[in-house]
Amino acid sequence: MTSKILSTSAGTNQQSFSSRDWGLFWAISLIWGASFLLMDIGLEAFEPGLITWLRVGTGAAVLWLFPQTRVSVQPADWPRLVALSVIWVAIPFSLFPIAQQWINSALAGMLNGAMPIFAAAMASLLLRRLPRGAQLTGVAVGFLGVVAIASPSLGEGSSEALGVGLVLLATVCYGLAVNIATPIQQRYGSLPVMGRMLALATIWTAPLGILDSLDSSWRWDSFSAVAVAGVVGTGLAFVIMGSLVGRVGSTRASFITYVIPVVALALGVIFRGDVVTAVSIIGVILVIAGALLASRREA
Repeated sequence: MTSKILSTSAGTNQQSFSSRDWGLFWAISLIWGASFLLMDIGLEAFEPGLITWLRVGTGAAVLWLFPQTRVSVQPADWPRLVALSVIWVAIPFSLFPIAQQWINSALAGMLNGAMPIFAAAMASLLLRRLPRGAQLTGVAVGFLGVVAIASPSLGEGSSEALGVGLVLLATVCYGLAVNIATPIQQRYGSLPVMGRMLALATIWTAPLGILDSLDSSWRWDSFSAVAVAGVVGTGLAFVIMGSLVGRVGSTRASFITYVIPVVALALGVIFRGDVVTAVSIIGVILVIAGALLASRREA
């Protein structure tokens, strides 16, 4: 999901996107935008813990098929990898399907669009430096957008409010993780980091996954949805993203973050009949505008 801004390169290729670049851009946007719909389908038969475990495990298996993933990592960097496997994968990947028991896929995707806002806020906390100028404006506008997206659900009852809160907590985890991950990704590249994170997270999520498998039923459509979310959305998606970053730079590749909530919204409405209010749509616009401002470099 967008949480995955991969910083394999700090540079930015300023040339116009080629047709291949655009193909990679839209592929990854559609894949990650569809992940919320796939989890929604998975929940028709599977319990949340089983969805997370299958998704993380299959994603790890796919990444380890690529030789780039098997680059050796120094022992001193393993504590950071363990922390990231919890903050970037185990916790948020578990929270999303739990939350989607009470909120629809469109709302989950729209709230996930706030990740750049939380990333900017976390960066300010870690650096002990308040954002200024356009960044401060972006954070403020983005938070206003989050409130607008969440407000219709907060009035529907405690269960929907809990779902919103869990998604926001997952998005905060993403915002913290991308700040912690940047140095180690720049050192090794995205695939060695993500491969090890997913492998470790498969271990951490196994107990709940096994326990929830006992309470889950079997449906081919649910299994297929979770399998696609794991193989394509959690495995191949990182390979595609790594290729896009290498071609156009991490800054421009990260703009997929602003497309993902729109894709999630459209797919939820079209395929699941999700009801979305005008206030929430305005909130998405505010979040995207705020994220664009918040992600700008300070002068």
